[in-house]
Amino acid sequence: MRAANGIDTLMDDDHPGVAPPPLPRAPDDERTRQIIDAAYALLGESGLEGLTIRAVLGRTGLARRAFYERFAVKDELVLALFEHVIHLAAAHYAIEVQRWADPLDQLRTVINAIALGGLVDDDAGIEPNNRHAVAMSREHLRLAETRPADLQRALRPLLDLIAQLLADGMAAGTIRVSSPHRMASLVYNLVATTVHAEFLSEDSGADRARRSELAEDVWQFCRLGISAQSAR
Repeated sequence: MRAANGIDTLMDDDHPGVAPPPLPRAPDDERTRQIIDAAYALLGESGLEGLTIRAVLGRTGLARRAFYERFAVKDELVLALFEHVIHLAAAHYAIEVQRWADPLDQLRTVINAIALGGLVDDDAGIEPNNRHAVAMSREHLRLAETRPADLQRALRPLLDLIAQLLADGMAAGTIRVSSPHRMASLVYNLVATTVHAEFLSEDSGADRARRSELAEDVWQFCRLGISAQSAR
């Protein structure tokens, strides 16, 4: 079964003992990294409208041939960018959650970060930007329709991290026992669908107070759904 944002809501438990997400994968070569960095910078400056192959080539100084040797079409660049950012985010979250011992507090940290739109901070190498959040939300929804399998593969590190936190909570007795991957998918679907709608409705820019309220509401909804207490 596939939800509106392209993530399967029933996932196989073929990944027992999910490990924390790996560190961000380095692009295959320096020119690929240049292209991805340029694409991310263009998103922050002018949104999706400014992300064109011509603009990327102008930013990097590379020839058109260098681009097409790596990406057959613009969609492949967007997917590579999406995948790279998700790897950065998952690795960053895996470090951030170590400040808490309770898996519920760790999961809350991840959900709050997603809802606030700051995938990663300066220490992780990318600075949060509302244009990035809005652009990535739009692309997330589009890729869910046009490239669902590729999108799910790009999101795997984040889903695996959430599944690991849920499994830890189940072992501790604070989260009701179920399939960690299935529950991770359901939690992510709820959070992603809600925050995408919020980001795309912000005509006058990000309102951090409003997003903080949203983050708390989403977390409380998730907490009630996954709590071991709710199953009794």
